Amino acid sequence: MTRTERIWARRWLIVLAAGVIMGSSLGVRHVQGLFLPPITFDQGWSRESFAFTLAMQNLIWGLAQPFTGMIADRFGSLKVLISGMLLYALGLFVMANSETTGLFLMGNGVLIGIALSGTAFGAVYGTLSRIFPPEHRSWALGVAGAIGGLGQFAMVPLAQGLLDGMGWVSTLVVLAVVMVVLTPLVVWMRDDPEGERQEGTRNQSMMQAIREAGGHRGFLLLNLGFVACGFQLAFIASHMPAYLIDGGLGPREASIALALITLSNIVGTYLGGYLGGFLRRKYVLSAVYATRAVAMALFIAFPLTAASTYIFSFVMGLLWLGVVPLTTGLISQIFGVRYITTLFGFVFFGHQVGSFFGVWLGGYVFDATQSYDLVWFGAIALGVFAAVMHLPINDANVTSTRPVAQPA
Repeated sequence: MTRTERIWARRWLIVLAAGVIMGSSLGVRHVQGLFLPPITFDQGWSRESFAFTLAMQNLIWGLAQPFTGMIADRFGSLKVLISGMLLYALGLFVMANSETTGLFLMGNGVLIGIALSGTAFGAVYGTLSRIFPPEHRSWALGVAGAIGGLGQFAMVPLAQGLLDGMGWVSTLVVLAVVMVVLTPLVVWMRDDPEGERQEGTRNQSMMQAIREAGGHRGFLLLNLGFVACGFQLAFIASHMPAYLIDGGLGPREASIALALITLSNIVGTYLGGYLGGFLRRKYVLSAVYATRAVAMALFIAFPLTAASTYIFSFVMGLLWLGVVPLTTGLISQIFGVRYITTLFGFVFFGHQVGSFFGVWLGGYVFDATQSYDLVWFGAIALGVFAAVMHLPINDANVTSTRPVAQPA
């Protein structure tokens, strides 16, 4: 039995483990907006102080992702995934026992920020890209993303039920235990850092790959476009509950909105991986960002109601994380998968810079103006910007566009 046949025989175990790990990691992050009202009320903190910890979480996640990717590409993803899950649990435990904003920043910002770099889509999609051959890669990314989306969806009612029943401190402790319990699943995701060489690609060092990508115009455009994605998703996930409550809706509508985003994200993530298998990924990405901008513009243009919120949440969910398998696929299409986790880490840094400003400016602008309107306008403008930035990307494989050296 060949390597490809062995992988295909246990494909469902691999993508199921990947989806559960990613779903739990991103799910806990996705519901942090539900913690904003009770934590700030009990601790007497401002929204900006809470938002700043989430902003730092996103920034540190982005800063750590390239280095986490380098470790995974050099030594394999198993150690990275295990360390990430356990560090995530430690960060949640520190959050639960924080009496000061500094300690809360350490748990939620620093520890969880680093943990996300080893448990979310950067690490997981990079691992799957190495495990699965090119003909099955889009399928694996799409299905694992859909399973991860289902995990995020399940996390919303779980977190809301725990918050209602036992308060935010005990809820954080329970979530920490969940991360520890799920850690053994990573054994199914053992990858081969040298796996790409079986596809007949170049013998290239990591630094050569980084320099090559840094000089590629399309790589820089991907970075710029991903800034918009981070800004939009982080702002909506962190401030949507408070925005809805300020507009006259209740915590129930806020939790339903987050649940709808994660529910439709299951379909959207799968479609992202699926469409990337036969359409040009850069055009699909451009269409996603343009549609996001239109959806946000319509949402704030009409009166805020439960119905408009649910429609908006469902549409945004379809456009939520489907961009990640598309972006990962585009990077592997251009540069190959030997250093996919490292290169995605650099692109993802742009995403997290946008996330930092999306979360922090949401709190800062609200405290200054008692309104989120300016942030919504910025998110719409960035969506248009990202749609334009993806169009001129040269998505040809670099090995096919490089002149062949002639013999002496």
